[in-house]
Formats: sequence, structure tokens, C-alpha cells
Amino acid sequence: MPVALITGASRGLGLALARRLAEQGWSLVIDARGPDPLEAARTELSAHTTVVALAGDVAGATHRKRLVAAAAELGGLDLLVNNASILGPSPQPRLADYPLDDLRAVYEINVVAAVALIQDALPHLRTSGGAVINITSDAGVEGYEGWGGYGSSKAALEQVSRVLAAEENAVSVYWVDPGDMNTQMHQDAFPGEDISDRPPPEDSVPGLLELIATRPPSGRYEARSVSTP
Repeated sequence: MPVALITGASRGLGLALARRLAEQGWSLVIDARGPDPLEAARTELSAHTTVVALAGDVAGATHRKRLVAAAAELGGLDLLVNNASILGPSPQPRLADYPLDDLRAVYEINVVAAVALIQDALPHLRTSGGAVINITSDAGVEGYEGWGGYGSSKAALEQVSRVLAAEENAVSVYWVDPGDMNTQMHQDAFPGEDISDRPPPEDSVPGLLELIATRPPSGRYEARSVSTP
């Protein structure tokens, strides 16, 4: 069966996508920083497929190599989903006041760790003719007040994806905006506000599945605008 590695898969979009792939028979390697929510996800997903769950921080080189090694032990790697990311301070500061240590941490997780995991995974993805999905945001292309840290990190991830797509002809590369979602990160971005009107992350999954199944040309996609049968 095909093997997918999904980061940040204990909740939100990562878990929603993992559920659907598990139902389709994909073997999964998942990670998250919190061991307890990750174990709960592993228990749920294991009812459908083989799951390896490794708690840790994608900023750590040893953790990243363990993730890729686990995928190799399952038979290879067909899909890498860079979903793990951090928002930064909440409430989000304006750039004039943004703590630089926090900005470095946002870039380390949202950009550097994603590139590093891609580097580790590429030998396997080239062999399988696999795909990379980098989860991005409209904050990476629009200038929203207060989104300078997270938004600029996603802009960097988008450009990384464009270059990767130009360089790696044997691998499909997608950078995907899932749209607004009712998730913990989105709540953290709007502390104290009611975000119940935002769609659940499950609404963004069909578009991701369509990209995975049909393999259109590498590029930027909005998950809810990808046509499905």
C-alpha cells in the first residue's frame, strides 16, 4: 500500500486528511509535538490501517530522520504533507513590535523544517514518483495587518515550493491554501472571538485527495476550489 508522512497530524487538517487516507488504505507515518493527542490519533487511525506515530518537533534533525526512516520501513514514501506549523505570538503583534526571537521560531518551523524534511524525503519520493504537499495560506499572498510573521513564513514556503517544482521533475509539488478553518490555530489568531462560522478542516480534505489521486501539474491550489468528481 502507498505510504504517506503527515506532520502535525494529531488534530485539525492533518488529522482530517490522515483519516481519509487511512480509509483508503494508505499506510501512515504521523507526528505532532504533543504525545497524548498523537497517541489518540494513532489509536483511532489504526482501526483502518498501519500507523506509526512519532511525537517530536519537526525542527529537530533527529526527529525528521526518524520520520523518514519509519516511512522507509513501511515500504517507501509516496506522499509528504508538510502540515505542521506555528502561528507565533497570540494575539499577533504588528511587525514594528514583533519579537525577533519569535519570528525566528516561526521561520524555523514553517520554512526551514519543511525544507529539511523535503531534503530527507526526496530520495524516496523520486523513486516512487511521489508528491509533496506544502500547506500554505492566503496570508502568504495577501498583506493582512498583524499577520507579518506567519504570513511571511508562508510566503517563503510558497516560493520554496515553486523552486522545488522547477527542480524536481520526478516529483509532484503542490502548495495548497486550505482556506479559513475552525481550528485551534485559527482560534489562537483571533483570541476571544467566535470562529464557529469557519468551515471545519474536513471541508478542505476532498480537494487534497483530488490532487493526490489525479496528480495535476505542480502548482498552487486552493483546496476548496479543486474540482472533485
